[in-house]
Amino acid sequence: MATAISANKAELIAIANAVASEKMIDKGIVIEAMEDAIQRAARARYGAENDIRAKLDPNSGDLRLWRVVEVVEQVDDYYKQIDLKGAEKLQKGAAIGDFIVDPLPPIEFGRIAAQAAKQVIFQKVRDAERDRQYDEFKDRQGEIITGVVKRVEFGHIVVDLGRAEGVIRRDQQIPREVVRVNDRIRSLILNVRRENRGPQIFLSRAHPDFMKKLFAQEVPEIYDGIIEIKAAARDPGSRAKIGVISHDSSIDPVGACVGMKGSRVQAVVQEMQGEKIDIIPWSPDTATFVVNALQPANVSRVVIDEEEDRIEVVVPDDQLSLAIGRRGQNVRLASQLTAKAIDILTEADASEKRQKEFVANSEMFQNELDVDETLAQLLVAEGFGALEEVAYVELDELAAIEGFDEDLAQELQSRAQEALDRREQAARDERRGLGVEDALAEMPYLTEAMLVTLGKAGIKTLDDLADLATDELVEKKRAEPRRRGDDTPRPAPKGGILAEYGLSDEQGNEIIMAARAHWFTDEDEPAADDAQAEGDEA
Repeated sequence: MATAISANKAELIAIANAVASEKMIDKGIVIEAMEDAIQRAARARYGAENDIRAKLDPNSGDLRLWRVVEVVEQVDDYYKQIDLKGAEKLQKGAAIGDFIVDPLPPIEFGRIAAQAAKQVIFQKVRDAERDRQYDEFKDRQGEIITGVVKRVEFGHIVVDLGRAEGVIRRDQQIPREVVRVNDRIRSLILNVRRENRGPQIFLSRAHPDFMKKLFAQEVPEIYDGIIEIKAAARDPGSRAKIGVISHDSSIDPVGACVGMKGSRVQAVVQEMQGEKIDIIPWSPDTATFVVNALQPANVSRVVIDEEEDRIEVVVPDDQLSLAIGRRGQNVRLASQLTAKAIDILTEADASEKRQKEFVANSEMFQNELDVDETLAQLLVAEGFGALEEVAYVELDELAAIEGFDEDLAQELQSRAQEALDRREQAARDERRGLGVEDALAEMPYLTEAMLVTLGKAGIKTLDDLADLATDELVEKKRAEPRRRGDDTPRPAPKGGILAEYGLSDEQGNEIIMAARAHWFTDEDEPAADDAQAEGDEA
């Protein structure tokens, strides 16, 4: 026979207090776990079919155990129901439909029951501890926390945070950093997720926000909000750039971040394992900020393409390698800092590119407008680069060109419009030759040239177009910044079928939804036909 195991009232309360204090959870949760364990043991003793309840007084330790039964006329379930006569014995004045309490004598825990109760309590306490850990850390994302390295598993660092454990995954570590067990380490709380095995706290030492928070700790002006870090980019373990601005004109943001003899920035550099940091004054003017971001290289000229969201930077020939940096590091960090794609060109490259564009546009105007070379070059020199610009520009602006008059301007606009009509007709004929349905020409924003491009890609019907996703249709291509001496073959940059036409995501969505409209019309037609048939029968 199993030996009875029991604890007196004082011991139960002492156990509850000790567990709640050790696990830093509410004492009521531990009491609830004990009550659940007692209920399970009682069901094992008196029968699992019974609805047994237990109540443990958190102050005195008194335990009450009872069974809940329903008063009915005819008993179907003897474990959970009782007739009126039996109910009168337990509670005077009982009526049909009442739930009454049938007190049970306290039980003693045998070895097996005690072990089961122990498991129930441990599980409840463990769940409560996990909930407490999640609630504690879920609102601390973006903070820097200090912990002790507990172990290293498969390249991932497990950090003891005191009340929980966090993990620094391999891709969030500083490359070539040597970490040993029991080392103290600072990291950024990157993400906190609730999972079945408990809250998962993901830490990072490679994220740009880690550098931002370190500066906030070292530079009081940043902590107070006088200086703001507007942008940050990192190549972990090697180099980083931050863009800073001061909201107080009397304080130099770069000097404040560097500190006396570089003391402030050196403290951050040491924590980041010697990572070099360029501190750059931030500017709301994109061109100025790009010039600052490419330091220490000197920039001759900046050309911004707002439609493509790209920036072309021209540098002297002797500054090209400095602007690009080792393995493209400088231009890559500058691109991340400004959130713009940056192309680096030398003066010679830029001149050659401009010359090619000048010759190509001049020949285009000569052929399309049937004008001589001098007139075509004059148009290009005035900034005209497409037929649409000539056809739809204000007449006064065109006539204001030196050597032009109003009659010549009208004639040029007329020829440009005729040339555009010829292009449109040629594209329409080609589109029909490819078998593209006329229904696609009714879609918003689509020109005949776009329809030809769709036809060459195999998109010839409304269903073909409707099956596309927005990014498959209009996503822009992203070319890599130019680099010298890098002949490694790269795959062609991916983009949507109509990427070259500069359509926005909103326009792409509108096109696809218009192409899908007939799907919903087709679904409504059978319902209308059924209604008409029912009406005819009536």
